[in-house]
Amino acid sequence: MAKDTKEKRKFAKKLLHKYRMVVLNEDTFEERFSFRLTRLNVFVAVGLSAIILIIGTTILIAFTPLREYIPGYSSAKLKEDAANLAYKTDSLQTVLRLNEQYLNSIKSVLTGEFDQTKLNRDSVLNATSEEVEYGNLAPSRADSLLRSQVAQEDKYNILPTATDNLDFSLFPPVKGSISEPFNLKDGHYAVDVVVPKNAPVKAVADGRVIFAEWTAETGYVIIVEHSYGLISVYKHNSSLTKSQGEMVRAGEVIATAGSTGELSTGPHLHFELWNEGNPVDPTQYIDFK
Repeated sequence: MAKDTKEKRKFAKKLLHKYRMVVLNEDTFEERFSFRLTRLNVFVAVGLSAIILIIGTTILIAFTPLREYIPGYSSAKLKEDAANLAYKTDSLQTVLRLNEQYLNSIKSVLTGEFDQTKLNRDSVLNATSEEVEYGNLAPSRADSLLRSQVAQEDKYNILPTATDNLDFSLFPPVKGSISEPFNLKDGHYAVDVVVPKNAPVKAVADGRVIFAEWTAETGYVIIVEHSYGLISVYKHNSSLTKSQGEMVRAGEVIATAGSTGELSTGPHLHFELWNEGNPVDPTQYIDFK
């Protein structure tokens, strides 16, 4: 017991033993300054410095952007940006899917597999939404007859949104005589205009090219989507000057006339005009002479 007490006193004496640190000029050995130290003072100073350094580093990391550089830590801003990008990606995927369905419907017209409902954007959109059951809502026989009559009368009438707009007009795609007119009963939803080979084919209005490819039956085909729900179709061209996705202006050359495709018998332009998924007679709105 006495030995332990003696050791403790010896240790305490070492901690409190005073030392003098002197700084001398190396050349003149002149004393610049000096101060007294003890081992206890050194330990306390080093400990306090370490604690202050740790606290300062913690505050710096916790309340400054430096924390974003710590591996495995992500900022709230980055998480928000990632969530927004995920939402936008999902929306773009939906838009691309709907546009792909719409373009596939247009391609079915080019191959002769015509289904009017597939060319209506509203039909495409409604097909993707969930159907809700409301019970038995079947119309009566009189109602069905009336609906059928109205549908037949208005089926091939162009909507007033396109023709009643005073600022809206269509540019003739070509000038020439019509060899085969528009005929609903025979399924000829176009006018065939006789033109010289390689005659310029022009866009009837401002719009965006949604189809520009070669087909076996109708040769080089270009389709332009315009305002007011209008779509113009140009078939049997010898070449195309515009590609899918390009914007065109009214009167701008988009192709050269020809006689390409299995269904062509001579240089002419097969021109179709569609409004909201319904074919209309182009001669009612364009003067080809």
